[in-house]
Amino acid sequence: MAGAPPSYCFVALPPRAKDDLVVFGKNSARPRDEVQEVVYFPAADHDAESKVECTYISIDQVPRTHAIVISRPAWLWGAEMGANEHGVCIANEAINAREPASEVEALLGMDLVRLGLERGTTAKEALDIIVSLLEEHGQGGNYYEDSHSCQSFQSAYLLVDRDEAWVLETVGKYWAAEKITEGVRSICNQLSLTTKLDAEHPELRTYAQSQEWWTGEDEFNFSQIFSLADDHLDCCAGKDSLEKQEESITVQTMINILRDKASGVCIDSEAFLTTASIVSVLPQNRSSPCIHYFTGTPDPSRSIFKPFIFVDDVKLVPKVQSPCFGDEDPAKKEPRFQEKRDRRHELYKAHEWARAVIESDQEQGRTLRETMLELERQGLEAMEEILSSHNAADPAEVGDLFYDCVDTEIKFFK
Repeated sequence: MAGAPPSYCFVALPPRAKDDLVVFGKNSARPRDEVQEVVYFPAADHDAESKVECTYISIDQVPRTHAIVISRPAWLWGAEMGANEHGVCIANEAINAREPASEVEALLGMDLVRLGLERGTTAKEALDIIVSLLEEHGQGGNYYEDSHSCQSFQSAYLLVDRDEAWVLETVGKYWAAEKITEGVRSICNQLSLTTKLDAEHPELRTYAQSQEWWTGEDEFNFSQIFSLADDHLDCCAGKDSLEKQEESITVQTMINILRDKASGVCIDSEAFLTTASIVSVLPQNRSSPCIHYFTGTPDPSRSIFKPFIFVDDVKLVPKVQSPCFGDEDPAKKEPRFQEKRDRRHELYKAHEWARAVIESDQEQGRTLRETMLELERQGLEAMEEILSSHNAADPAEVGDLFYDCVDTEIKFFK
């Protein structure tokens, strides 16, 4: 399974996004048979000197972690994408760069997504946390649940809050970042930062010179210097999907882009599939709640985006969580991945039936998909009302929101 599948993250900020909203979206392209689960973790206090066990290594825990909701491959600790209670969203992309990624087990890029969400109250604070952990622990290890080969990658991140976004791109412990305060931006599986760098590793340029990748005299262009020889000349096919939009960008715009197979944004190939998706709406008006829509199922063109809102008493949703195998999990035992476990959760199993119907029966499939989209539309309209209302949403209703949507979807498929 060579290389990273094309995977996309997008953000639209005012004035391109409608109604003073920041709109964030991500498709997670992963191995076809990999299951993603959607998991909520409440805020928590931790004992002094306690440790947190990430996918491959343990690191020092912090005194308090924020409430988070994440979509993650069910075998690992970290996250492909997610949000926290402070309105911070983070997603990452696997990157091939001039410097090969380490196969030595360290933090995965996906671990750093979760650590940034658990510890950061703004996009910039999360960025600072990620690069600090990168400096201390490094990144490395297998990105896939695969005993036959180790696929390791460098990482790029899109970090977003109600006010701004940051693109962070890393090569080993070295990194560069750009701040975005308006318009649109996307990242995929190639380095994209060029000469506008708003923050960088203090030794980044010295390192580039020591490798004889940069003379010190030419303009410092991050992606040209650190990309593989011909990588920066190419472009991820669907990268401009957001920029091409003529209308103001809404949640529906972002969902439509993530569903687009013709552009390459929605992956459905022999080896890879868009295994989960997220769209988040972050109102710049802090009296309105942030709303995060998760599929929890593969192929957004055949999935329902379901809303989640942070409140104090969120109802847990075991039907979109994979079975737990504890210390017997093949991902935790060494040598790793010696056997495959069935990680499908209840929603995934129900959705498999829907995907099969859509693929095999034209008429029934079309009717089924129309009904799924109608369910989704009702949810989107209800969330529009919450955003436009001057009254705060009822915490009891909002706390059950994602649970009720998942439950309705499963009943509908049955």
